[in-house]
Amino acid sequence: LWIFGYGSLVWRPGFEFTSRKVGYIRGYSRRFWQGDTFHRGSEQAVSAGRDAGACTWGVAYEVCGEQQVAASLQYLNVREAVLGGYDTKLVSFHPRDKDAGEPIQALVYIATPQNPSYLGPASEEDIAAQIIVSSGCAGHNVEYLLRLADFMRYFCPQVEDKHLFSIEEALFALLPCLCHSEKAPEEV
Repeated sequence: LWIFGYGSLVWRPGFEFTSRKVGYIRGYSRRFWQGDTFHRGSEQAVSAGRDAGACTWGVAYEVCGEQQVAASLQYLNVREAVLGGYDTKLVSFHPRDKDAGEPIQALVYIATPQNPSYLGPASEEDIAAQIIVSSGCAGHNVEYLLRLADFMRYFCPQVEDKHLFSIEEALFALLPCLCHSEKAPEEV
């Protein structure tokens, strides 16, 4: 079984796997339009929604053997479906490696506008402002955004994820407002 991740699964899958590949799925776009007050304490979490012309980059994990498959599905069904409000879909995953051959069928967790946690579009500035003040049991939402942006820059440098990078830029624009101090910083 292959499982595709496009959010925190790219750096913290939380389950055992046999191998992994960087690549993309077609027909979906990554958006911070999903509510999640459990994992990151944010009203804005990452989701992928139908978008005919889009590609979403991430990591596909191969899980093998009955025990590994069962454990990963049990874990992800709680993490993504029960707590996150995502639906599961089978999609064609296209590995970045050109020698990988044909696309691989992979399971992905997708947020739909019909689920109760779906929030829909918001401006990048509003999303960034929510991210800055949100944290939950899985950590601070700033970490989530920055790790995802770093993944895209390092593993997919040819891809421009405008939505992701615009939120990151809006977050950096807000940080000086939060870090302002009357006292000059000490020399290092």
